[in-house]
Amino acid sequence: MTVTREQNLRPEYDQVLQKITDYVLSYKVASKEALRTARLCLMDTLGCGLLALRFPECTKHLGPMVPGTMVPHGSRVPGTSFCLDPVKAAWDIGCIIRWLDYNDTWLAAEWGHPSDNLGGILAVADHISQKRVASGEAPLKVRAVLEAMIMAHEIQGVLALENSFNRVGLDHVVLVKVASTAVVTKLMGGNREQILSALSHAWVDGQALRTYRHAPNAGSRKSWAAGDATSRAVRLADIALRGEMGIPGALTAPQWGFYDVSYSKTVKDQQLKAESDRQFSLPEPFGSYVMENILFKVSYPAEFHAQTAVEAAVALHPEVRDRVAEIDEVVITTHESAIRIISKDGDLANPADRDHCLQYMVAVPLIFGELSAESYEDDFHAAHPEIDELRAKIKVVEDDRYTREYLESDKRSIANAIQIRFSDGSETEKVVVEYPIGHRKRRKESLPLLEKKFRANLHSRFPGHRSEQLLALFSKQARLEEAAVHSMMDLLVI
Repeated sequence: MTVTREQNLRPEYDQVLQKITDYVLSYKVASKEALRTARLCLMDTLGCGLLALRFPECTKHLGPMVPGTMVPHGSRVPGTSFCLDPVKAAWDIGCIIRWLDYNDTWLAAEWGHPSDNLGGILAVADHISQKRVASGEAPLKVRAVLEAMIMAHEIQGVLALENSFNRVGLDHVVLVKVASTAVVTKLMGGNREQILSALSHAWVDGQALRTYRHAPNAGSRKSWAAGDATSRAVRLADIALRGEMGIPGALTAPQWGFYDVSYSKTVKDQQLKAESDRQFSLPEPFGSYVMENILFKVSYPAEFHAQTAVEAAVALHPEVRDRVAEIDEVVITTHESAIRIISKDGDLANPADRDHCLQYMVAVPLIFGELSAESYEDDFHAAHPEIDELRAKIKVVEDDRYTREYLESDKRSIANAIQIRFSDGSETEKVVVEYPIGHRKRRKESLPLLEKKFRANLHSRFPGHRSEQLLALFSKQARLEEAAVHSMMDLLVI
């Protein structure tokens, strides 16, 4: 018997890793629209984190692992007095940002929340800015944070356009880890080899399964998983900067690489192609496309595939609020992704289960005319049995056009429609909402609402004068870009 030995010829780094690395090292952000949108994204993301601090299930995760730990030039966690090492701070910031599922969203073959990357970006930037000032150097400016956000959004979003990780059971936080790793390694002064090394380790890491996002196992891990991913990115960046060697074939190594181990199920006809064809699809060159087209959750803390359904339900509320007991059937017409991800029957075990249930997110505003973070809590649910009674009357159907236009690059709609039939045979009109308020096609309409949301979130944590200082800082593009990162953070802690 002849044994064939592997050829131990160390390859060059995979092309995808090189493209990401060269992008973060060489790309110059020139798009004014991207920078303006990044300012709104930073504002909105921080606001979401502040609002989450009202919920003990979130705050129980925050703070140092060893109480009383003091960290020189430590990274601060907005809305708290915690000053932590950048790895734990990234975890905490990422956790509060994501807790209420209220931050910006990207929907494509894979979906996710690119602002989740802010956990690592902000923790590292705050630490660097303080260190620079302590050494007599110029502080890091918020412009650097905005540029890092644009690049992280782009890496995560472009990788998501045509590469579906959820179809093989992997959670989209793998893209948070990868995008955060690239940009924070650069922020920390990494060179090309160090960024490549860190990225390779991000792909080799064991990747999170989606188990905790789906019935019957949906739970609160989905609210801190992105914080965990962006924190891991900071750790990997630190490892690479200490000189740790990379893994050049992290993606393409036969049998042992990411493609063969974790991703081969998505290859056409279940057959592994030649190595040159087993790359991720990158249909859009890395630039600023994703930030310019990002989706804001403006009105409702609801999973984004349901945003237009909630808007339609709120519109129908005045017509049905006095006839809820007479409802015979509610028909939600939607797109395939919404059915696959958030359409659920049966008992809902916890708030995380409810905020990813299309029927629940429609029933509440039909009955009450609004949907808030508190609407998902156990006490609220227990006090209103009529919610589940109405859920049982909801029928969900797919519209092929909605599914098709959800994926078309010039549309990327997230359409839902609702029609209600009553026991006497009468029915409401079919209310159709194809684009949510936070969509680029409705950006102008969303701007005053985003500011209103930010103001309310600030007031949930800070006294009036501090809130006004922050509103003034974020209201002017040039003022925010020129601000020192650590000075901005001074205003965001208690």
